[in-house]
Amino acid sequence: MTILARSEILHEISRGRIRITPYDEAMVGPASVDLHLSGVFRVFRYTKENFKVREDSDFRLATRGLQVENGDFVLLKPGETVLGITVEKIELPDDICGWLEGRSRFARLGLLVHISASFMQPGLANHQVLEMSNFGPMPLEIYPGTPICQFIFQRTIGHGSYQGRFREQTPERFLTDD
Repeated sequence: MTILARSEILHEISRGRIRITPYDEAMVGPASVDLHLSGVFRVFRYTKENFKVREDSDFRLATRGLQVENGDFVLLKPGETVLGITVEKIELPDDICGWLEGRSRFARLGLLVHISASFMQPGLANHQVLEMSNFGPMPLEIYPGTPICQFIFQRTIGHGSYQGRFREQTPERFLTDD
């Protein structure tokens, strides 16, 4: 398996095999594409009750949707986590997968953009959910529209297609409790 460099990312986009909506070529780096944070978040509900972690657990029961307008921000205090979602929708063919990674400029402030769900399956077609946590010592103002993370593309050996329960993630569906 190999990581796609800029020239190969642009080639796959021009062939229509990788689709990014909305797309701006300026966001394509040497071996990744920067993705922007939307204004849609899910914040955790504070409760003293246990939350059962099982196969059928639904994160919506532990969170509430929040819409943040441009110019406003979500305050992420040290030790807190908030869920966000990207503006861009990524569509991959069945022989390319990918990884979400943070950007070093924000990691140096203590911002982690994913806790453990960084791998994106081949054949996916959705907006990427970010599990953003503040591991730094100061509160962070998180602004919609910020190029918050990067997507790294990797060619697979063989073919596969993601059919999981999050295959049609959109900011609108992410916001609702349904």
